[in-house]
Amino acid sequence: MATSAQPLMIDRDESTLAFNARVLDMARREDIPLLERLRYLCIVSSNLDEFFEVRVALHLHQIGNTSELAPYSQLSFERISRAAHLLVDQQYRLFNEELMPVLKKQGLQLITHDERNTAQHKWVKQYFDREVRPLLTPVSLDPAHPFPMVANKSLNFIVRLTGKDAFGRENDIAIVKVPRSLPRVIRLPASVSGKAICMVSLSSVIRSHLTDLFPDRVVGQFSQFRVTRDSELLVDEEDAKNLRTALRHGLEHRQFGVPVRLEVSSECSEYLSHFLLQQFKLPDAALYRVAGPVNLVRLNQMIDLINMPQLVFPAHQACYPRQLQEGESLFKQIRKNDILIHQPFESFSSVLDFLKEAVNDPKVLAIKQTIYRTGSDSALMDLLREAVLRGKEVTAVVEIKARFDEEANINWAERLESIGAQVVYGVVGLKTHAKMMLVTRREAGKLVRYAHLSTGNYNVRTARLYTDISVLTMNPEITADMEQVFTQLASQTRISHLNHLWLAPFKLQEQLIDMVDKISKACAQGKPGRIILKMNSLTDEKLARHLVQAGQRGVDIDLIVRGACILPAQVPGFTDRIKVRSIIGRFLEHSRIFYFRSGDKEDLYLSSADWMNRNMMRRIEVAWPVLDPDLRQRIVDECLVAYLHDNTDAWVLQVDGSYQRARSPVASRSLRAQTELMKRYSRKA
Repeated sequence: MATSAQPLMIDRDESTLAFNARVLDMARREDIPLLERLRYLCIVSSNLDEFFEVRVALHLHQIGNTSELAPYSQLSFERISRAAHLLVDQQYRLFNEELMPVLKKQGLQLITHDERNTAQHKWVKQYFDREVRPLLTPVSLDPAHPFPMVANKSLNFIVRLTGKDAFGRENDIAIVKVPRSLPRVIRLPASVSGKAICMVSLSSVIRSHLTDLFPDRVVGQFSQFRVTRDSELLVDEEDAKNLRTALRHGLEHRQFGVPVRLEVSSECSEYLSHFLLQQFKLPDAALYRVAGPVNLVRLNQMIDLINMPQLVFPAHQACYPRQLQEGESLFKQIRKNDILIHQPFESFSSVLDFLKEAVNDPKVLAIKQTIYRTGSDSALMDLLREAVLRGKEVTAVVEIKARFDEEANINWAERLESIGAQVVYGVVGLKTHAKMMLVTRREAGKLVRYAHLSTGNYNVRTARLYTDISVLTMNPEITADMEQVFTQLASQTRISHLNHLWLAPFKLQEQLIDMVDKISKACAQGKPGRIILKMNSLTDEKLARHLVQAGQRGVDIDLIVRGACILPAQVPGFTDRIKVRSIIGRFLEHSRIFYFRSGDKEDLYLSSADWMNRNMMRRIEVAWPVLDPDLRQRIVDECLVAYLHDNTDAWVLQVDGSYQRARSPVASRSLRAQTELMKRYSRKA
């Protein structure tokens, strides 16, 4: 039994899988539009891909280590494998038994080989001969043709043949690699679909015509398969002479990292599955038999092929921020007061307008910005390029190690450098995750700074899908702090003092602990204490233990944690005063908000950082206070209170570590925070 000083924490990876189970529940809900339910199913597959690419190798590499105390071991691998298998089984059962039948009732069919009529078989055959077969090169395995290199998450087929090849040999295994360029879902023309909308999967098309690829041989056993590989880039930053060049080299090899998962068809024979496991040097627990396409992520293409607005969420049109007057100078408006932007309910276009005005204003002399995830097609990056061409001093801190966005960021860095921008890559060994933009303008003979700080990325696409909070300010102390941070990132000089910003990896964790402990001590002295934290993940054990101690001293603590949370909730004697909830809704909850109150004194910080050890110790992160009491109250109302009262999209962590859907005590009082916020902002005049 754990003591009050050392409560048992929830396993991080099991908590991550539990989060994906909550996402999967969205695909079950009949109050969600049908194609959106299918999209949530795809999101779970995408999340699981990243989970295996990033987390599972840590456990898999410890096969043989049976220590019960080690964080990564054979036991931990077996434990998360059981949870992952259960989740995948539930996913495909939902796909086959619920979603596909309901889609069929709507006239939407993903038809298999056995379901096609004669006309459809003929059309598929013609499509295969015209579009697919010319791109396939089957490889029969023998000493001169070893098992081919199979790329991460690519679609492949394994075939067992009988009979002899053209040279009289009896090699029985062949591999068919499927190019990524081929669409994974194909819509049949109306001439063979009738009144329904019929589609076929690429894997089904190839499966139906495997015999065409091996004339004069008999195709016996076969299966589609897909291997997931460890995708962490191993770059020695200390030894690399040029980090950008080293990363480019690493990206070339990412597709062929160490295998961590093998997916095959549910009908795959033991002979073929065992052969593949041996080739990839994987244990039996890494094998996933699936009753459908091995890559459900690609069913997003099916959604894109269907134009039925009634089966998707109604279009959401973000309003222009309520504090701003569109068309009026943003510099002028920021001089009046700080501006709060609540995305995606308010439009990210206002941030682009701020940068656009800075680019076009001859009084603006310099623009500094951090770049973490912008996407390959970025209006913001184009504006930075325009600023350089207009003669402004542009400093871009580009994080070229942002996982899975490395190539796009390297490309942008090179494009900016080629026209004279000052591009820096942060600090060796750390990722620059802070979201900051600083504009310096000459006004009345003086240099004045304007700033934008955000909990989310400078990415137009995700700004429509993620909830984030950002602030436009010209507060001289905050902007002076930002100037120091930018200087440190470029020159690596020591910062002597910051007025308001909390900065990782230096003091952010320490200052968060100090704030928690301050509320805790005041509560122990009889003052009422309150902490409300909203974030994506809480996995930093040191911070978690200080929250436990605060709760044991009488502080009431509410945690709104979308994803993984290691902190157990309401465990008698441990965390009686700590409640944990997760919101899974239409938009991905992404804002990080830290609220502390002792008596009548309250503090609220916004941040780019989750409460994870990597954010505290291995990243450049900032947290900043909301000093305007009206804006602070707005954040409390919209981002904390609203979510604490949500009884439709909320899940509550139970004593046993499981999550249960929050329920309304009165059936007519169903509250969904995101929906209420959409309504509130749609009424903005």
